[in-house]
Amino acid sequence: MRAFVYLGGSVYRDGYLDSPKEGDLVIAADSGCRNALELGITPHIVVGDFDSYRGALPEGAERLQVPAEKDFTDSQLAVDVARKKGATEIFLVGGLDGRLDHALSNLAILEDLWHAHIRAIISDGKNRVRYIESTSELVLNLGYKYLSLIATDKKARGVTIDGCKYPLKNATLERTHQYAVSNEIEKNCALVSVRRGGLYILESTDPR
Repeated sequence: MRAFVYLGGSVYRDGYLDSPKEGDLVIAADSGCRNALELGITPHIVVGDFDSYRGALPEGAERLQVPAEKDFTDSQLAVDVARKKGATEIFLVGGLDGRLDHALSNLAILEDLWHAHIRAIISDGKNRVRYIESTSELVLNLGYKYLSLIATDKKARGVTIDGCKYPLKNATLERTHQYAVSNEIEKNCALVSVRRGGLYILESTDPR
């Protein structure tokens, strides 16, 4: 089952955004409810302490309210609901700007979901991020200008990029010396591989 989790922060509706289809589960994390509604999406469940969203919930939406003083962020709680509902693929929408601590925490969710064997992507329309570890990933050219790799381990070894302006072959990326940034997909897709270690694959475009 696919789940869409709408987060707070800016969402660029004119950019590339994955959208739920019939049968997909839709969850909003607090102010992510506003983002969902502005995109014409009605959440099935709204989760959070409701410190940043005080509007009316859509008719029929389930409200899961949690205390303001808690161990996990609203984003983490919303994703946990999706997992408990049986989601095998999760799209996170928003959550990449504003407070840096929340943005970094949201990116870490991708790694957690990877280890739970759940495919996950986070996007705000200007940026699209996924996490891979010791595998290969096909990245379709969806119109983002840049493709970047960010190593999450001390060293990511055997990194190869095919189909981009600046190819890599069996390279080693270091977490403290990132250099696989601002590449460009030249054709309809690129293939990213890493033999050992974890990577964030980021697709980005300049703001307008």
